[in-house]
Amino acid sequence: MKTPPYLVDGDTVGIVSTARKITTEELDPFLKLLENWGLKYVLGNSINASADQFAGDISLRTQDFQYMLDDQTIKAIWCARGGYGTVQIIDQLDFSAFVKNPKWIIGYSDITVLHSHVHKYKIETLHANMATEIESKMETTRSSIKTALFGKPYSILYTSKNWAYNRNGRAKGKLLGGNLSVLYSLIGSPSAVNTDGKILFIEDLDEMLYHIDRMIQNIKRNGLLDHINALIVGGMSDMKDNTIPYGKTAEKIIFDLIKNYDFPVYFNFPAGHIQDNRALILGREVELNVDDDTVELIFKQ
Repeated sequence: MKTPPYLVDGDTVGIVSTARKITTEELDPFLKLLENWGLKYVLGNSINASADQFAGDISLRTQDFQYMLDDQTIKAIWCARGGYGTVQIIDQLDFSAFVKNPKWIIGYSDITVLHSHVHKYKIETLHANMATEIESKMETTRSSIKTALFGKPYSILYTSKNWAYNRNGRAKGKLLGGNLSVLYSLIGSPSAVNTDGKILFIEDLDEMLYHIDRMIQNIKRNGLLDHINALIVGGMSDMKDNTIPYGKTAEKIIFDLIKNYDFPVYFNFPAGHIQDNRALILGREVELNVDDDTVELIFKQ
């Protein structure tokens, strides 16, 4: 895997929205944060654009992202908001200039489309908080992004309440994954990920509990769990249920579907649609150590 150049003081970050619309006013706290980090920024044409729920129509969002990919003065592309919409533009994008001069692509949730697609070019990306609402997240969220983007040694050591579903063990491999719903939707497409020998990360938000079962069942049936080295489960937040309860939590659903595998597993990892949303360098070789309620994730330099 190729690592894009780390950011340095004075670098320029391009800010776009590949999905839902967003205004400059909503981005104001984020723009101040970039300035505090010594970074410059350029707002894409998708910022302040509107077409129904989207940040402009498909053509505008495609052209906006393409410009950021091609402009060599832009050292990172930070997605402003998720929701839905990135898959609408992915097949119209030309990554040839990006492959020759890679730069960091930053975001999560719907941006899993970009992470997964770029993975086939063997270039690392940053699964991290969107530009929006970053000021309301925990300091660990912001500091982890800065550490990763500026190329400082980075690891995550985390302890949560003792989860009966964790499976202790050690594993090594490239880290990939992201939003479960998006990963599920990409199966069979040119943007689908190859999980063999990898450490897989999943998270999700606002899904029906039976949808979680459906998605894991499909991922399992397609062999995506057969040859992974470990599984990390992040936030499974604000799940919904039917009038007749499903009867299990999202974590229990996942556990029951993977209990016959022997790879290490850690639930409740600090990443996803939660306040403590740590940055993850996708495509990077990592070492994972799971020991009861404690997990250590070491990103190789």
